[in-house]
Amino acid sequence: MDSDDWDARYAGTPGLVWTAEPNRFVVQELADVPPGRALDVAAGEGRNAVWLAERGWRVTAVDFSALAVTRGRELATDRGVPVDWRVADVTAWTPEPAAYDVVLVAYLHLPAADLAAVLAGARAALRPGGRIVVVGHDRANLTGGTGGPRDLAILLTPESVVGALDGLRIQRAETARRPVAGPDGGTVDALDTVVVATRPEAAG
Repeated sequence: MDSDDWDARYAGTPGLVWTAEPNRFVVQELADVPPGRALDVAAGEGRNAVWLAERGWRVTAVDFSALAVTRGRELATDRGVPVDWRVADVTAWTPEPAAYDVVLVAYLHLPAADLAAVLAGARAALRPGGRIVVVGHDRANLTGGTGGPRDLAILLTPESVVGALDGLRIQRAETARRPVAGPDGGTVDALDTVVVATRPEAAG
């Protein structure tokens, strides 16, 4: 899907396509991290970016859907927090190098070569001591979970993400269960890849 497709998808929903609440794994990994400068890559409607801003982070949020960014701005305004919003295709946009304490890549699903290039840019954007958090629908979700894309070629595995993060220290790399509402009123599990890695501190 290109930016026009995503604009059409957002336009077809009067409210937020996604919840305004942050992703559970983002909360797990970042709730106790002292605020600094954060980059949210492919931020969508901004739920994670706004949550970070509410916790005192200086956040840059990037997405190629102008309508998603508009909704993100509205959410940030409603919550009374500043976020630096950018409309850009993250496969072609280069973040400032060594500038961020946290880089978040949540539910960005691309062909392997494109995703590897985005993750290389995210890795380069980290300051020494900074961390990257990558979350996305796992390949195992096709048969063992619910929701998400059905194209195996754009789904993640912990191994594929770790392979694109050379030079970082891996803190977490797993397929994790994420309970979601089921059709019968109960809950079912979606299966997500969750990878957290840090850039080593500079020597000296």
